[in-house]
Amino acid sequence: MVIKQFEEISSWQKGKELTLLIYSFFENSKDYSFRDQIQRASVSIMNNIAEGFERKGNKEFKQFLFIAKGSSAEVRSMLYIAIERKFITQKQFDEAYNLSIEISKLLSGLIKTL
Repeated sequence: MVIKQFEEISSWQKGKELTLLIYSFFENSKDYSFRDQIQRASVSIMNNIAEGFERKGNKEFKQFLFIAKGSSAEVRSMLYIAIERKFITQKQFDEAYNLSIEISKLLSGLIKTL
């Protein structure tokens, strides 16, 4: 399968799903710096996949995929703070955490194929 647009990439689609979740979880948060950081980290996943794809070179694309993978880990790390501070429920934590793990695995697979 030849991917013609970054929107076709499953890790980008899952990244978008995670971003929308994160935004919905923290839209009313008064801890603005925390909220902004976890939102930026989630957006970074999708944006790095998109930007790397548009570079049209496998070497650069891989570099951006590694950055996206790092942003996925950053979201997971921040989710621990969110659950401990009771910003989110256990169910929300599990949903976002599992989705971020799925994204990381998809990114690893894509990196290996490049």
